[in-house]
Amino acid sequence: MVLVVNGVYDDSGHEDPGHPERPDRVTAARAAIEDLQLGRDLIVVEPYAATRAELVRVHAGGYLDELGAYCYGGGGDLDPDTYATFDSWSIATQAAGAGLAVIQELQRREAGVGFVVARPPGHHALSDRAMGFCLLNNVAVAAAALRDQGERVLIVDWDVHHGNGTQAIFWDDPRVLYVSTHQWPLYPGTGSASEVGGGHAIDSVVNIPLPAGATGDVLGRAINEVAAPVIDAFDPTWVLVSAGFDAHRADPIAELQLASNDFADLTRSVAGFAPRPGRLALFLEGGYELEALRSSVRATLSAALGEVSPDDRSHGGPGAEQIGRTQSARRAAIELLHATREEEEAS
Repeated sequence: MVLVVNGVYDDSGHEDPGHPERPDRVTAARAAIEDLQLGRDLIVVEPYAATRAELVRVHAGGYLDELGAYCYGGGGDLDPDTYATFDSWSIATQAAGAGLAVIQELQRREAGVGFVVARPPGHHALSDRAMGFCLLNNVAVAAAALRDQGERVLIVDWDVHHGNGTQAIFWDDPRVLYVSTHQWPLYPGTGSASEVGGGHAIDSVVNIPLPAGATGDVLGRAINEVAAPVIDAFDPTWVLVSAGFDAHRADPIAELQLASNDFADLTRSVAGFAPRPGRLALFLEGGYELEALRSSVRATLSAALGEVSPDDRSHGGPGAEQIGRTQSARRAAIELLHATREEEEAS
């Protein structure tokens, strides 16, 4: 099976010295690809700057204008966590275009797996606001393009932080199913189990909050018990992954305890939701300890390509007892939304 990745573009202009979201992250992810020694099975496509028409599917036009002007004005701190430089606008549009380019190549080939190696990450970016290191929502731009082609898009987000931006963008859209596993409580404060989608898209959001210390076996069980039945009913035609690797036990940003090969197991589970080859693409999100990032990306891509990973996984952490509470909270929220909708339709 071929791996389709985006080509090299210069992201060095988007950097704030000392900030954890830095160009070395892309270097580590690319090193993981090189570790696989794929030869002719590695297909590199050139990214392009996403157009305004492609961006406004998910971002407000006024926000795009303001962000571009802010960058070209010299940039600065957009909030305590998120920065921009003079070059950040062009780099962010290239990152969004990289996802579109990878998906277009998968569509052309009707085979393979895609991996979008781009920064800044995207899943915290709201329609009209940058936050959480993110300027443009790369996975949402790709999902919206597929949605507008008539596809049913599943987004699985295993970053340690909840992807509030992606959830908000598709909150009331029944054509996109958003599933997130994340540490709870943690930045940005969203992602409770009772958040299940808007009135026109009930059960289009599946949040699986997990306590600090949770291990890979807990995440795997949660995906199988909580998310899989909803995904099967949704019957996706495309699967996109917000592949953050900051849930690794070595990462300094949070406190989940996954080993690198836990991401291989997650990948195999998620790949099983794709209807056929050529319908799975992974987007780099978080991951700030460089060796952990490299080994986790390597394990993830090996699994996506059908290889067996070594038996080195985390287990025994807390959170298994929370799965049942998550199910109960989801059912209660869904029942309430249905009852509210019936009352509105009757009045």
